[in-house]
Amino acid sequence: MSKKILIIEDEDEFFFFYEMMLENTDYAVQRAIDGKQAFEMIESERPDLIILDLLLDQMKGEDFLKQLKSNPQYVSIPIIIASSFSPRSYKTIFEVDPDLTFLEKPFDQEKLLAGIKAKLR
Repeated sequence: MSKKILIIEDEDEFFFFYEMMLENTDYAVQRAIDGKQAFEMIESERPDLIILDLLLDQMKGEDFLKQLKSNPQYVSIPIIIASSFSPRSYKTIFEVDPDLTFLEKPFDQEKLLAGIKAKLR
């Protein structure tokens, strides 16, 4: 059975980028465009991994992360942060989850797949 990855990304071109990179893999990819939609999807079908953009319209990625990690039911879901800003801009997110993987956009397929594999071990 393939692993489920929920990508929380509000920009179509970035989501298309993920789809292309994950096209010939064994991962089942779903998309949420904001934190509210992501929570609805997580409740109905828990993903094995979340890739989270931090700049979202409805709910900031940082707020989503805090809410998710404060819920004991979801605290173990691994997360990869994908952002155009450096991790130094978001130091407080590592206080919420010190095991976050941070990918600075743009990144290549090799970095994405390595991050996914490391998180799904």
